[in-house]
Amino acid sequence: MRALVLIGTILFVNVAASDEPYGDLGDLKLSKPEDKVDVTSTPAPEGALVLFDGKSLDNWIKTDGKTPASWTILDGGIMQVKGGNIITKQKFDGHFKLHVEFRVPYMPKAKGQARGNSGVYVQGRYEVQILDSYGLESKHDDCGAIYEVAAPKVNACKAPTVWQSYDIEFHSPKCENGKKAEPARMIVIHNGVKIHEDVKIPVDNTRAGLGGDPCQPGPIMLQDHGNPVQFRNVWLLPMN
Repeated sequence: MRALVLIGTILFVNVAASDEPYGDLGDLKLSKPEDKVDVTSTPAPEGALVLFDGKSLDNWIKTDGKTPASWTILDGGIMQVKGGNIITKQKFDGHFKLHVEFRVPYMPKAKGQARGNSGVYVQGRYEVQILDSYGLESKHDDCGAIYEVAAPKVNACKAPTVWQSYDIEFHSPKCENGKKAEPARMIVIHNGVKIHEDVKIPVDNTRAGLGGDPCQPGPIMLQDHGNPVQFRNVWLLPMN
């Protein structure tokens, strides 16, 4: 039986912890009750490319560019990490908005980068980190970080097992005569909170990215870091 006790601003969820990664949260302390409420799913707007509709992985392949994606599709329109990184068949450049909904497992015995780790790589090169960073002072490798480039301005994480969202507005590097003249730029909204404001990305590839010519289009990549992170409702909207 679950008992909720509100003390000050901390909500104690008094249940026994479960070994199931999407089971009970045990005595995890919540800073506010809404951290246990799933983000509202945002339908793809007119003109968007639906990259994952909850039914198939037809738009995705492994990073070798030819092997079908092997992630698991679960009830409820969910795909779960399994069998290596996956990339979109289509490549993107210019100015676009990427919407991704995800949730991380509850892994209280794990620490640091071993705790619900995955990532969203824009153009396969620039990672927005996914991690169970709930309640932490965010660093440049925590959830919401542009990996090893910029920490989020605030920690907007919900509790593990709860659905979250990223809205990433991306500008490709500006190139002249085939060479980068200005770096890529990124705005990131995490669960409705702006955590990066037009951040310039000084590198051409964050750690574990696909690399390649920054003046060329690249796919969206979702990372397999060995944890059963889940995704739903992924779409991309080209912008002027």
